[in-house]
Amino acid sequence: MDSNEIQGRLALITGASGGIGAACSHQLAKQGVHLALTYSTNPTSINNLVSDLKSKHGDKHLRISTHKVDVGSPDQIEHMFEEIEAEHAQRPDILISNAGYGKRITNIWDIPLEEFDYMLNINLRASFILVKGVVEHMKTQRWGRIVFMSSIAAYGGGINGCHYAASKGGLTGMMKNLSSRLAEYNISVNDVAPAMIGDTGMVPDPAAVAETVATIPLKRLGTPEETANVVTMLVSTGYMTGQSLLLTGGLK
Repeated sequence: MDSNEIQGRLALITGASGGIGAACSHQLAKQGVHLALTYSTNPTSINNLVSDLKSKHGDKHLRISTHKVDVGSPDQIEHMFEEIEAEHAQRPDILISNAGYGKRITNIWDIPLEEFDYMLNINLRASFILVKGVVEHMKTQRWGRIVFMSSIAAYGGGINGCHYAASKGGLTGMMKNLSSRLAEYNISVNDVAPAMIGDTGMVPDPAAVAETVATIPLKRLGTPEETANVVTMLVSTGYMTGQSLLLTGGLK
């Protein structure tokens, strides 16, 4: 994979302390990309990740910053951008909006309104605010890569409720609209829409999802690394834009 185009760029990865976000961090570090990584509650995990990144990719002399952010708070996101500018002397060139929320409540009659609002704030509004924070910089330099973490739920599938489906469906709709409006600035916008990915907060216990795994044609969960493969491809492939890539092990 040609990394020349992204080498030396700065990527902001939200929800980077584990799972998909951590896997994306490793792959982009390997390509020589500087990193601004956010976490919400787990400083130990993010510090361990940074140590791991530095030991594995020390030869790349990467700048890596970490930022404690609740993406449900516009003020905290704004503060994060101020910290990033202070530490990297620029806004991000690459946005991987990965932080998400997925408390599983299946039936609409069990979903409180507060839960709906919170889900939309974390899974949809945060990405809107993050794009607003990076897009002027990307427009000015006529180069940018934006990747949202959507879900098979955006297409009505998955095992979560309608509030989760609405948040991810909104994300995919926003991606398609942004991709057409930002193409003239050489900014690509895509999303990755996984089904069940193991080793993430969304799937705490494989035993509990054994029934779901049985419905997946490949008969297994996906991995964070496989998800990161798709993210890295999108970041490295500027001609692809406006696409939602399903990563589902064959689930429709």
